[in-house]
Amino acid sequence: MNGSDKPAFPPDFRARLHALLTWRRDVRRFRGEKLPPGTIERLVALAHLAPSVGLSQPWRFVLVETPARRALVRDNFTRCNAAALAAQAPERARHYARLKLAGLDSAPCQVAVFADHAARQGHGLGRHTMPETLDYSAVMAAHTLWLAARAEGIGMGWVSILDPAAVCAALEVPADWRFIGYFCLGYAETADTVPALESAGWERRRPAPELLIRR
Repeated sequence: MNGSDKPAFPPDFRARLHALLTWRRDVRRFRGEKLPPGTIERLVALAHLAPSVGLSQPWRFVLVETPARRALVRDNFTRCNAAALAAQAPERARHYARLKLAGLDSAPCQVAVFADHAARQGHGLGRHTMPETLDYSAVMAAHTLWLAARAEGIGMGWVSILDPAAVCAALEVPADWRFIGYFCLGYAETADTVPALESAGWERRRPAPELLIRR
């Protein structure tokens, strides 16, 4: 295919894309077996196709493999989760305590995503009025990784209950890197189309028409 060729996305492809988006879930329970060699590198290469402001490509993927560093992240989560539990209203605290909020103990692959705020690539295009688009670009790359992983039958979960400064210290990243998210990847114990938090009764997914505003 050259630059003038227009790809075709027939109805069956769109139906499969819909299925991919439906089956993309925030996975917390992993089977534990390792991913095949080269898998994460291939998925990151696909994530590299994500859009970025000014073609800045600010995303930085840190593959966390060292047991000591993983332990630091695990301890970070434990502390932050305890604080979050203590902050819950009494009627919600018991429910919160039952939620499965991280797959750190069973996920074979763990990746931290950062946005490099010192990156010169892109020459600042599109960031003077909205500098936060640098971070948004890194989020887009993380989401692209998520979809690419799910297309290969690999689950991914976002661990958000973390102290960003502690994560940066544990992974010894440059001071100009902003922490975007910590992700667990592996083969899921189950395949579900319903978000885990909805299944657990924590929250319900609102229908799209409720969130579409016209002006």
